[in-house]
Amino acid sequence: MVNWHSIDTVFLDMDGTLLDLHFDNHFWLDHLPRRYAEQFRLDPADARDTLIQMIMAERGTLNWYCTDYWSERLSVDIVGLKAEVGDRIGYRPHAKRFLEALNAAGLRSVIVTNCHPDPLALKLERTGLDAHVDGIVSSHELGLPKEAPEFWHRLQGREPYAAARTLMVDDSLPVLESARRAGLGQCLAILAPDSRQPDRAGHPEIPGVRDFDEVLPGLLERSVPSAP
Repeated sequence: MVNWHSIDTVFLDMDGTLLDLHFDNHFWLDHLPRRYAEQFRLDPADARDTLIQMIMAERGTLNWYCTDYWSERLSVDIVGLKAEVGDRIGYRPHAKRFLEALNAAGLRSVIVTNCHPDPLALKLERTGLDAHVDGIVSSHELGLPKEAPEFWHRLQGREPYAAARTLMVDDSLPVLESARRAGLGQCLAILAPDSRQPDRAGHPEIPGVRDFDEVLPGLLERSVPSAP
């Protein structure tokens, strides 16, 4: 599923890959509509339908992920509202062990996320995730989402990598397809990003796993020192 011996760098998505996507889904689909309805005295169901329509119209763009954009457009404090349900932020199964194994194998691990820097800071504060990786890059720092072809060129300037010897792990198939087109050597899809939702369908050409324990044996094998 993954050829660990042909990899030097592992790019890791955060939400839905290392962290449980339940937090984000709950926030955008439940908590924000409820608080938005309270603030503007709207019917909760109508508020939810309106917000979902607005959000979906920005899908695939940097605005989709930008808390500054949504705070201004909706006249609400998105980061403050996220903090209200911050107790739901948590790791996906086996994610910490996977990160430890990457380190033991001598692989460079970098979080490459579309998450805006403000909620990113909240998630790092809650999880200490930054202590387990070698670097973190938010697409907002590069001005393009991971779905954009030019993103990967800009990433080279921030986090140099040998594309053929790089693995990208993400729960977003459009992002993985973008990574493949950019020449990244291997891609891996996460099929169960939200612990409270059914598994997603896989991709015919991109291997997928439910949890990291499915790829840990091969990674741990690489971590074992060679006999003299």
